[in-house]
Amino acid sequence: MLTFAVLGPLAASDEGRPIQLGGRLQRRLLTMLLAADGQAVSEARLAEGVWEGSPPGDPAGSLQVYVSRLRRVLPGADLFREGGGYRLNTSTSDAGQFLRLVAESRALMPAGRAREAHECFERALGLWRGEPYADGPDDPELAAARSALIEYREGAREDSAAALLAAGEHAGAAAVLEALVRGAPYRERRWQLLALALYRAGRQADALAALRRVRTLLAEELGVDPGPELQQLEHRILAQDPQLQGPVAPAEPGPGRPRPLSSFVGRAGDLAVLDQLVAAHRTVTVVGPAGAGKTRLVTEWAQASAAACAVIRLADVTDPALLMSAVGEGLGLPGRARDLRESVVQHLNSRPGPLVLDNCEHLSDDVARFVIDLLVRVPALRVVATSRTALGVDGEHILPLGPLTGEGAVALLIDRIRAVRPGWAPGPDDHQDLRHLADALDRLPLALELAAARARILSVRELTAHLGDRFALLGPIPHGTMTPHATLRAAIGWSFDLLAGPERDLAVSLWPYEGGFPLQAAGFQVGALAALVDQSVVTADISNPAARYRMLETIRAYCTSIDKDPQASRRAHAGWARDLVTRAAQDLQGEAAPSAMARLRLEMPNIRAAIAHDLADDPGAALRTSAQLMWFWIRSGLLAEGRTTITAALAAAPHAPLQDVVRARAALSGLLYTAGETAAARDVLAEAARAVDAGPGDALLLAELRYYEALAQLPEGDAQIAVSAASEANAQATGANVAWLMAATEMALGAALVLAGRTATGQQRLGAAVHRGLACGSTWTAALSELMLAQTLVGLDNDRALRLLRSSLRRFRAEDDLTQILAVLHNGALALEAAGDPTAVRLRDVVHFHRLRDGIQPAGTYIHTVMPAGWYEGPAPQRAASLDDVVLAFEGAVDRHVPRTVGDQR
Repeated sequence: MLTFAVLGPLAASDEGRPIQLGGRLQRRLLTMLLAADGQAVSEARLAEGVWEGSPPGDPAGSLQVYVSRLRRVLPGADLFREGGGYRLNTSTSDAGQFLRLVAESRALMPAGRAREAHECFERALGLWRGEPYADGPDDPELAAARSALIEYREGAREDSAAALLAAGEHAGAAAVLEALVRGAPYRERRWQLLALALYRAGRQADALAALRRVRTLLAEELGVDPGPELQQLEHRILAQDPQLQGPVAPAEPGPGRPRPLSSFVGRAGDLAVLDQLVAAHRTVTVVGPAGAGKTRLVTEWAQASAAACAVIRLADVTDPALLMSAVGEGLGLPGRARDLRESVVQHLNSRPGPLVLDNCEHLSDDVARFVIDLLVRVPALRVVATSRTALGVDGEHILPLGPLTGEGAVALLIDRIRAVRPGWAPGPDDHQDLRHLADALDRLPLALELAAARARILSVRELTAHLGDRFALLGPIPHGTMTPHATLRAAIGWSFDLLAGPERDLAVSLWPYEGGFPLQAAGFQVGALAALVDQSVVTADISNPAARYRMLETIRAYCTSIDKDPQASRRAHAGWARDLVTRAAQDLQGEAAPSAMARLRLEMPNIRAAIAHDLADDPGAALRTSAQLMWFWIRSGLLAEGRTTITAALAAAPHAPLQDVVRARAALSGLLYTAGETAAARDVLAEAARAVDAGPGDALLLAELRYYEALAQLPEGDAQIAVSAASEANAQATGANVAWLMAATEMALGAALVLAGRTATGQQRLGAAVHRGLACGSTWTAALSELMLAQTLVGLDNDRALRLLRSSLRRFRAEDDLTQILAVLHNGALALEAAGDPTAVRLRDVVHFHRLRDGIQPAGTYIHTVMPAGWYEGPAPQRAASLDDVVLAFEGAVDRHVPRTVGDQR
């Protein structure tokens, strides 16, 4: 079923799977059709809107092209021509869903179901992600549709607050209405509801002050008096009309000590740490992202505390001037105390016990000043706060509350699923599904609880599969939950509302990053990034020299939903990843190769996402990036991934520049060769070489190709081709004075000469290549030269071969090259087998394991050693020893056969 989202940036999905809607003009056309709500839109109006008054020469034909494209990307869409225009019958949209929910909510109010009505209103409002029909043009009819929806939304906001007030949540309604009057100060109904909520919360003076504020506002800015409803309400408040009193929400079990209704799972360790911190320090702040369970943790701690703890809920306090009133109310002090601050101080001095201030992030500066004053004036006081950012109070100690452990998250899911499915017990397969679901929800307690509630209608595996729109799937937060928010989306939105513009923009731009990102990805905006970390929107890992940052998947999903231009964010992310690959690929040829390998391995989730984007959006860029990754893929053993990616890029970019195509084919040949498909590798290289010969001259590119052609013949190919290609490549590299290529082609030429039977000359060349490689910082070339030299000696001079292999192995380990490590161990196994050393079996087994798992086929040893029969036949060991253990075993065996010398590489 097709669903459309128009209450913000245009989006569409098919059975929950997002649909790529194409470019700006195509999205504009679809927006106009959706806004028509099933009515036909004329060609003239569509052309005027799509091209913003400057239609092409044949607007009808161009519209037909875009309509055809929409039909292709919207499977099953009822989009057809009618009269002189087009009509789209939509099955469902978030705008239609919003209007239905608002109607349902309003129908609940006369039936006395105010709390259900409030929750239904909040579900409706939670569908909004920004301006409706944001992708549409400045069209008069579209503007009217926008205005109508916005007016419906503003009315629904007021109705939702009225429902909350009717449910007896006076303080909560007052907090919501304070924000509403600030957003639209001329809507008098909001002021009326605010004054009524304040009065019912026992804050008569605040209610009258609110009415004075609106009277002053209307007089100074519009020159009018308040309407009759506001004037009448003021008279009734002054007269303390008994009929103004409304219903009261059920009282909590004791002043300031709310009691949770569900079991406490997965935070026992954090509870113990909090207890220790409070015992040792006067101010402790529990910080963490939305849904981490900060409120639940401190509430459980307060319940378990031997001392009387007062828990003050600040989530509903939107005006800092009302902070003291909320604290006094939470402590049970008279609401009309003449000097409330002094009353609070006296109360805390007379009844010593911890003070818990919950949800401080939106009032952090005011709370900090208040806490400092209390700590000075109440010497025995301890303060525990929850916030998404530290208070910044001197002596404050922080308890970061992140996701649950994997075990704790699964335990919480099981507990909550049993609550909605009595008698349910997880089977053997369920545990793996539960772990996947927990990880997909960032192991956040709130998200886990909401997912478990859906287990009444979906299996755990189905829940995981439908997390593409997690906010719609997870639904409203149940009654009695400690969080002050109605939905998970609202809880996250609360954090974003506290961010300044640049910080919010940075946060939204970071959602495409997979697996975290470094400071460079944030454009070195240290201040903005620090604010995101402070507000628990981003987490920072500073355990390594280079800090790394990460967004929880749930927060990334929220950023995606509010991003006004997601394509621009993806393009920026892909550009960053391309630049990173370009720099790292250059470093792979020199001394920085180990750090380049580590950097690429760390950023592969981002690189994969960028290539996937570019394959659709910029295939030529995908081709360049995939070719640059050749040596990374080979060294990492990711041969299948590399081949698949390059093949897809070649197919997607048939008209790419010749150099890019040739480099991609050369990279593909290297992957084929490493996988043992030498004939295919040679064919691909020959095709690339013919293309270079036929195209414009590029001596350096041709030198690289000849170098690869020589390598592809080793160790058992055509000696004449190998010598010719290596000689030509070496001459061109020398003429161009490219140091790394001079060393590499020297190595290839040496190996080719050995293959041609000129062993002594070839060995001299290989020895020279070792020195050249070390001199120019190309450790990898030096290591491979040592390996090739050792290959010429296995079976002839095993002691020298083993010494060279030991040195080569250490260099390849420093280079983090799995493929060549296996090649060394393969040759070492043959040398040790010839020497009768039983360690050869261990080496052979680990190489065989990786041959079958990763497809890596280590090169042989020229013609001097025949591989024993059945050496790599049969199944690999189910579980091979670790490479580190096998390397140690090999070095021990070499030490037994070859005494160390001063010149041994360590």
